[in-house]
Amino acid sequence: MFYRNVIETLKKWAQQKDHLPIVLRGARQVGKTTVINEFAKHFEQYIYLNLELPDDRKAFEQFNDINTLIQNLFFIKKKTYSAAKKTLIFIDEIQEVPMALNILRYFYEQAGHLYVIAAGSLLEMLLDKGIRFPVGRVEYLVLYPVSFPEFLNAIGEKTALAQLNHIPLNTFAHDALLRLFHTYSLIGGMPKIVDSYAKNKDLTGLSAIYESLLVSYQEDVEKYAKSAARIPQIQHAMRSAISLAGSRIQYAGFGDSNYGSREMKEALQMLEKALLVKLIYPHKDFKLPLIPDQKKSPRLQFLDTGLMNYFLGIQFDILNTDDLNKIYQGHMIEHLIGQELLATKFNPLHSLHFWVREKKTSMAEIDFLYVYQNKLIPIEVKSGKEGKLKSLHLFMEHAPHKMAIRLYPDQLHISKIELPSQKIYYLLNLPYYLASQLDQYLKWFESEIENV
Repeated sequence: MFYRNVIETLKKWAQQKDHLPIVLRGARQVGKTTVINEFAKHFEQYIYLNLELPDDRKAFEQFNDINTLIQNLFFIKKKTYSAAKKTLIFIDEIQEVPMALNILRYFYEQAGHLYVIAAGSLLEMLLDKGIRFPVGRVEYLVLYPVSFPEFLNAIGEKTALAQLNHIPLNTFAHDALLRLFHTYSLIGGMPKIVDSYAKNKDLTGLSAIYESLLVSYQEDVEKYAKSAARIPQIQHAMRSAISLAGSRIQYAGFGDSNYGSREMKEALQMLEKALLVKLIYPHKDFKLPLIPDQKKSPRLQFLDTGLMNYFLGIQFDILNTDDLNKIYQGHMIEHLIGQELLATKFNPLHSLHFWVREKKTSMAEIDFLYVYQNKLIPIEVKSGKEGKLKSLHLFMEHAPHKMAIRLYPDQLHISKIELPSQKIYYLLNLPYYLASQLDQYLKWFESEIENV
């Protein structure tokens, strides 16, 4: 079963007396329908509606009032309409009837006993068509590709998963978890890919699925474009985004093109609305609040590292390396860590953050900033000796706390570091595969250094 954490979040939602309808967002093929079908097992009745189907769509297109709509839905799906029965209604592909988004508010206001979830692709595009989302009458969750813990669960590695969740990690589990993480880093987190590998344990048989997913995303470009003239621009942005994932980019000439800054910025923003990429702008301060500097060049995050690896042809390199930081100039593992950090949160406002200090004579950059108890914790994804972490040392010289993290391929341990200014800070060295466990390890880390 995929997305156990999402389903646990949905269970908590279902326990609330005053529950809003949920809009589940996510790129195509990330498993939105699969998650809700699994979650539906916790209900007495389940009504599944796919608004791509004429019969399911008709009731929403002919909407007059919420009571008639509800009776219609129960009638066409041959269900018993009773407030005593706990019923989940899932409205899939809701973008096919844009007005259905506004109808969600009436489920909350006049039929609060029902549990309603909607999902669809390209929902952000509806804003460009003048469709308003029912603010304050729905809540949102975002689904990303499968995380490493979910991957372990899917392929039946229950013992490895138990060790991953053991805080702190037992040293004897390191080699096995690192080996499994290498496999995960190669495959990525697209549910269809993970499911195929779980059933067949055949890496070579995955090529056709990668091809199918990449082609389907490329074909979707026509849905994103506002005009036929924009299609080639978005197609180019899509192809180049996969190649440049994990890197900081310039809009002008993006992907060695002749396109201008405005054209490529708009094309990438369109892909961002489709949840295929994220444009991550840097921060310059050492403390909250997080205020991205949109005057500086952003870093690009693509949907899935496995798709990126296949597209770039670097899968063989991953299979034969002892350190993922050696692959693709370190961009692959940085990108995968970003994917892991996103996969642990479902809040649509959650994003990735990184830090820069740019001067004419020097450049410093921290791979990620992570918010923990009102602190900005710097995270570097880097192997090698601690003395080479110059940007991290610079950040910690000014940080109003003494906690930093380095993700790398070796064993878990804590280092005490003294800076030239004689300031002391502590570095939590975590194996790559523990990126999904940051919240638990930060709590453990804090208690450990308090006792020093």
